[in-house]
Amino acid sequence: MKKLQYLFMSLAAMLLASPAFAQGGEVANQWVPLAAGLGMALAAGLCGLGQGKATASATEALARNPGARPGIFIFLILGLAFIESLALFTFVIIFLKVK
Repeated sequence: MKKLQYLFMSLAAMLLASPAFAQGGEVANQWVPLAAGLGMALAAGLCGLGQGKATASATEALARNPGARPGIFIFLILGLAFIESLALFTFVIIFLKVK
């Protein structure tokens, strides 16, 4: 509990200290590449977790009912495509923002 309290106190101090760095122009843009990298890493990591969960669920469904393979396969591929599109959309937005 104490560690969580220290974490939130540290985050609050960092957020309150940000106006001290407000100098404008080029200095403010130095954080954009770091934020872009962290955003893409977060999107890719969470998409990977989602794809793993979808694949595990499809595998379990096939183990329980092998006769439903065609329907499960179609929805698995469709779901994986939607999950991967989220990472690609994030990449495009970050690429346009960092430009």
